[in-house]
Amino acid sequence: MGLSIFDLFKVGIGPSSSHTVGPMVAANRFVSELKQKHCLPDTARVCIDLFGSLALTGAGHGTDTAIILGLSGQCPQTLNPDDAPRLIEQTRQEQTLFLANSHPIAFSETTDLLFHTTVFLPKHPNGMAFKAVDKHGIILHQNNYYSLGGGFIASEDEDENVTHKSTSKTIPYPFNSAKDLLDIGRVHGLSIAEIVLANEHALGLHQNIPAKLQKIWQVMDQCIERGCRQQGILPGGLKVKRRANAIYQSLSNQEKPTTDLPIMDWVSLYALAVNEENAVGGRIVTAPTNGAAGVIPAVLAYFVNFVQSGNEKTIETFLATAAAIGMLYKKNASISAAEVGCQGEIGVACSMAAGALCAALGGTNQQIENAAEIGMEHNLGLTCDPVGGLVQVPCIERNTMGAIKAIAAARLSLQGNGDHRVSLDDVIKTMRQTGLDMQHKYKETALGGLAVNVVMC
Repeated sequence: MGLSIFDLFKVGIGPSSSHTVGPMVAANRFVSELKQKHCLPDTARVCIDLFGSLALTGAGHGTDTAIILGLSGQCPQTLNPDDAPRLIEQTRQEQTLFLANSHPIAFSETTDLLFHTTVFLPKHPNGMAFKAVDKHGIILHQNNYYSLGGGFIASEDEDENVTHKSTSKTIPYPFNSAKDLLDIGRVHGLSIAEIVLANEHALGLHQNIPAKLQKIWQVMDQCIERGCRQQGILPGGLKVKRRANAIYQSLSNQEKPTTDLPIMDWVSLYALAVNEENAVGGRIVTAPTNGAAGVIPAVLAYFVNFVQSGNEKTIETFLATAAAIGMLYKKNASISAAEVGCQGEIGVACSMAAGALCAALGGTNQQIENAAEIGMEHNLGLTCDPVGGLVQVPCIERNTMGAIKAIAAARLSLQGNGDHRVSLDDVIKTMRQTGLDMQHKYKETALGGLAVNVVMC
């Protein structure tokens, strides 16, 4: 498949992988193309048009600020979230944008960054058009990009499943389905995690893969910690109060739980903490998206804090297994709520976390596949209807539900031997078809569901 574990787990900023991270990456790429074509010095103006879901909920998701930051040379992986407000304010006050942090151009959002809320580009609901012109108005370069979910982007002439040039490299265990994974594991005596890690080494994209996986977990854990410390009101106008800190204080004053129900309070806290951080534009890990970024960290923190101390090997197994499952959804369905609703975000994260926890608990490949199937089967049809176009209601609480379901799915699968009626491949196919059948107002447009039945005040 050519996908990397670190395509599914990327360090970035909130509040949205499709509406914030993806547009920032696209803006970066457009500036890089200007450099490659030697057009940057002659560029006098850059115009950006946003379409579909990006236009309808982009303001609440920070799409406008992400594009400004991306054109300025900022990257999701390295941007300090605390610096972003200052950079944006400076651009807006001076109405000057420094392309690639070096070339100044006049920039006014009212004329240069437009939201087309009634127009959808044919290739994907999250469409962007970039155009650079010289001082005479002559077009120097233009390109369309699509934000595919999870921070993935594709230009107009690219296949949506191509993530980087190295996809042409030969990997030892190519797979396109869960059946492929099970067959490879059976023939070669490998776990799902071992299959994916062997492919990762063959891709040669990253040095010291175990250390990089530990870093991913560290960023997740730090995000939980920050979320538990912070207080206040989330930005955007809904006046949603941050709850993680109060819950953390309450749970910390109790004895460490040893039974399942009180432990689930901690799992919910972990997910809340991450997604409250995401809502304020904090540093998170797309897992596989920002809107669902709390599910996998919450389940992994549950394993580390309440099941067994997470040694490096077990954490590696957890994340590699989760990535394998995520790759199947990315290849055969979607991880974009704008394309298939929230089943493509919370549903996929739940499926990934369920299979990963099952693996960490010693499950067989068949049990892992069963856990992942259960995790999605009971999220089929989940809509994306963010109130006010913000990744807050119902998104933050929805992460707690995804985490709890994942744990239940893993435990249920471990009670059996892996035999079950509905396969993971069946449920992925069903999820994709359900997403295609879903009305577009339920796919991250804020035109249906809670978004129109909850009054913003």
